[in-house]
Amino acid sequence: MEGNDMVEVVAALIWDRDRFLICQRPAHKARPLLWEFVGGKVEPGETKEEALARECMEELGIEIAVGGVFMDVVHTYPDITVHLTVFHARVAKGTPQRLEHNDIRWITPAEIPQFAFCPADEEILEKIKREYSEYV
Repeated sequence: MEGNDMVEVVAALIWDRDRFLICQRPAHKARPLLWEFVGGKVEPGETKEEALARECMEELGIEIAVGGVFMDVVHTYPDITVHLTVFHARVAKGTPQRLEHNDIRWITPAEIPQFAFCPADEEILEKIKREYSEYV
């Protein structure tokens, strides 16, 4: 792909009982103040799992245990095409802190419609609503 290269991005679906963690993007970044899952770009030489662990430490100050893949999505924004791999994860150590985000929240699947998410996350949210319907 010329010009608009595919960027490998990872994100964590972190559950605490019936709620999962979402993070609000800072006002000064692309897609400002939209909600997303914690994560970021995979750096050269990193596995996806290593990248996710690093991002969770940098953004939330937590150590996570990375589980299996929940799903993956390819989404094209005007400025970037992302291949987003979402992993199941849980907090292994620490309490999530707002180190880089505008806000962080634990929400139930039923609360998804109350938040404006990044477009790439829409398919993921639909799958959460389907698969965790007992919580909705």
